[in-house]
Amino acid sequence: LFIVRHGETDFNRQNIVQGSGVDKELNELGHHQAKLFYEYYKHIPFQHVFTSALIRTHQSVAGFINSGIKHTIIPELNEISWGDFEGKLQTPEQKAIYWETVNHWNNGNLHAKITNGESPIEMQERQKIALQHILNAEEELILVCMHGRAMKSFLCLMLDEPLTKMEQFQHTNLCLYHLQHDGNKFELLKANDTTHLL
Repeated sequence: LFIVRHGETDFNRQNIVQGSGVDKELNELGHHQAKLFYEYYKHIPFQHVFTSALIRTHQSVAGFINSGIKHTIIPELNEISWGDFEGKLQTPEQKAIYWETVNHWNNGNLHAKITNGESPIEMQERQKIALQHILNAEEELILVCMHGRAMKSFLCLMLDEPLTKMEQFQHTNLCLYHLQHDGNKFELLKANDTTHLL
């Protein structure tokens, strides 16, 4: 199982919050990152590509999808909802609220959320549906493209880590996590790898 975060969007560059409610396309650098990732990993015979419902994930693995590999969209892989922050440039006040919320999560208050947004508990509940889809796939070599905060939660789910450990899973645009499933549990082989972007 190869899991990547989507490539860069203009909102990433401008420090504007995206979340599940903002469906921005990749920018020029994001498309370049996607091309580099495809060129580096096209030798791997992926059998199934799973993405969220948001276009930035589709574009990030377009090389594989366009080559004819089976593609399934799973909305439950969407980014966390950042509620009232979505589509807005982060002000110092919003950044303070963001870090206060993340600290709540780190300290075990996993029901905390941005106003009108989604908590990690709520996000991971829907991700259990996504994981079951992936585990039920007949194919063995699978590529998944999703989102930063959602990836942190998804990795906790797969590796049986509590959500309070989310911050240990760092990410950048189009980074790779590589995991292996032995039929019972996942093992992490690579974390936040960007060798393909060099």
